[in-house]
Amino acid sequence: MAKGPEAFRTISEAADELHVPQHVLRFWETKFAFIRPMKRAGGRRFYRPSDIAVLRGVRRLLHDEGYTIKGVQRLHREEGLRRLVSAGGEVGSAPPQSAAPSPAAPAVAHDGLHEALRDLETAKQRLDALLKG
Repeated sequence: MAKGPEAFRTISEAADELHVPQHVLRFWETKFAFIRPMKRAGGRRFYRPSDIAVLRGVRRLLHDEGYTIKGVQRLHREEGLRRLVSAGGEVGSAPPQSAAPSPAAPAVAHDGLHEALRDLETAKQRLDALLKG
């Protein structure tokens, strides 16, 4: 009963796929601002394929390559999400966003759009909570 490559993953599915406990994913959310899964009613997390690709890179850097949390934070700050995704590029990594490779500039803009979308989703959740009372 495997999901398709573009399907969103629950935290348990993401944890199984990445071979880490669920609490590790929650902990990484507190340490890495760029890890922001969608949250639905009741705070249930849903990880997009792009989230899984980033998490795969973080996991590999921390667990396989010996980076510290501060080291991964610095790598993200200096080289961006593309570097983290490429770190997880082992066999079985997330499929590319499109069939054809995109030039570097649009890919960087794409990462920025994902960040903006996540910020908007967070703002919407806060507004919805305020409207509910």
